[in-house]
Amino acid sequence: LEEADTDSFRSYALKIVENSKALADAFIKRGVKVVTGGSDNHLLLLDVTPFGLNGRMSETLLRECGITLNRNALPFDPNGPWYTSGLRLGSAALTTLGMGKEEMEEIADIITSVLSSAHPVTLTKGERAGEKSKIKAKAEKSVMEEAKNRVNALLSSFPLYPTLDLAWLEKEFIK
Repeated sequence: LEEADTDSFRSYALKIVENSKALADAFIKRGVKVVTGGSDNHLLLLDVTPFGLNGRMSETLLRECGITLNRNALPFDPNGPWYTSGLRLGSAALTTLGMGKEEMEEIADIITSVLSSAHPVTLTKGERAGEKSKIKAKAEKSVMEEAKNRVNALLSSFPLYPTLDLAWLEKEFIK
């Protein structure tokens, strides 16, 4: 509580909300449905059904690109709590890394690009052969590779522990 009472913490909290709003606005600008119409806190919720995907597929595809987020049920979700129709994104970790509005634009662009190129995999075996999978989706290989490169570029510019000497750690601990 003592930390939360400082000006620097208040500033940090405001930056988290600014980034969340910027991220929501960036998705809206790209035509992605933000369920709440924007954000006034650290979270936003996307509806991925217009992409022909569910939350579970989307979460998995984006994780393959190095983006960590959660699938999340939407109000009255037809896909239920396991597969879901949404994704939940937060801005606190991004803000802690030092990212700002420009990076929120880049993140929204990467996510939109991956989801736009994705489609559910058609099952080839079992009693559901010929049906669309509820679990697996594929995106264009070139889009996935580009997304991974863009995520790595962001993370290189905003390292988790900028003062950590990775060369020393590798030399000392990875022999």
